[in-house]
Amino acid sequence: MQATLIFTIMILSVPLPLVAREFGLGPSGILLLSAAYGLSFSSLLLLGGRLADRHGGRRMLRAGLVVLAVTSVAGALAPTFPILLVTRFAQGVGAALAAPAAVAVVRALFPRSADYGRAMATWGGLSVLGGTVGSLLSGVVTAWVSWRWLFAVPVLVALAGLALSGRRLPPAGPTAAAPAALDLRGAVLATAGVCAVGYGLVGSGEHGWSEPVVLLPLVLGTALLLAFAAAERRTADPLLPPGFLADRRRVSALAAVMATAAATALTFLVLPLYLQQLRGWGVLATSAAFVPYAVVLLVAGRPAGPLIARYGPAAVTTGGLVVAAAGLALLAGVGPDTPYATGLLPGLLLLPAGAAPAFAGSAVLATGGVRPERTGLAAGVLNTAMELGPTAGVAALMALAATRPTAVGGYAAAFAAAAAGLALTAVAVAFLARPRTARTPFTPTEEYSA
Repeated sequence: MQATLIFTIMILSVPLPLVAREFGLGPSGILLLSAAYGLSFSSLLLLGGRLADRHGGRRMLRAGLVVLAVTSVAGALAPTFPILLVTRFAQGVGAALAAPAAVAVVRALFPRSADYGRAMATWGGLSVLGGTVGSLLSGVVTAWVSWRWLFAVPVLVALAGLALSGRRLPPAGPTAAAPAALDLRGAVLATAGVCAVGYGLVGSGEHGWSEPVVLLPLVLGTALLLAFAAAERRTADPLLPPGFLADRRRVSALAAVMATAAATALTFLVLPLYLQQLRGWGVLATSAAFVPYAVVLLVAGRPAGPLIARYGPAAVTTGGLVVAAAGLALLAGVGPDTPYATGLLPGLLLLPAGAAPAFAGSAVLATGGVRPERTGLAAGVLNTAMELGPTAGVAALMALAATRPTAVGGYAAAFAAAAAGLALTAVAVAFLARPRTARTPFTPTEEYSA
């Protein structure tokens, strides 16, 4: 389910120009359509996490699956742009309900901390794999059939999840007594703030930072998030307890998730532009160029769990970040006539070889040791970092690329900056997430401050 939720982000990435021509969209319409799912997904994840903790993982997972299935069918059949846009926003709502609830169900399936840690290592690898498969499949399906058939994937997975969850999943009821009232004020402030900041960052890709369409959402979103932080300190049962982000290991894990997600999103944005616009490659050839990336990602994710059990999540995360940074550094050598086999492929192999263990280790660090009644909250925060990383990171990196006189020079500068960012994040994780005792690299039963 988690892989499908991330997959759904990418289903319109490749066919977006075709969709724009079909509905006659201008730049603003393209911007809205490309950002709709991610905006509602990321902005509602905190609320989705708290609902999972309050009402139980299985119940909220099934609710999210119903919303995802219905809205995906509507998206496939959408006759007009407004309907398609609304369905993409609504898909994000279903994803925000399902993603934290899925992790809460995983916690119920694996009550032992060590088993839960290994499961979350797998979860982290599957997350990044979903986005990769989404990019590859979107090009193939668009070339062979129609972009509308891409919506069949979330429909089928959601229906399968609904059919199996009643028999295969534990009830996973509320882990603690429900509070008297949900923090609706915090939910509104957090949702509006994250959505406004995300919209402003997405808009920076087509507009200058000082233009009102970018500046106003950023200022408004920042003000709303500051109001949210102040309100949470005065709420008896806050949506995001202030101390939840005080743990250095959790913060370093979230930074690693954001940096790695931004780096992978940059690669899937820049290289298709480079190959199609500057080198004249077709859609199918561009998708085929990423097949080795997907294979390495899948292979590299398998040993992540045993490595984490032996060396600890901090060491695996740090090592993964270093390897991924090396891959981006190789891609930073891209030029007008860089050959694929010797110039691009080495970077496309190293990047996923590091990204898979980095995501796996970060997922364990961010959720391991969290008390059962905070599992949904931890999953919501983790997924929020995974969504905001590409939005904020790619916006900043592409702004840097725009300062270079040529497109290729801008792409190279963006890759180099991303490599430096991953390297610095690796240093931060190595220091902040190191074990507190020398006896063992990771103590799964140790509670993080919450």
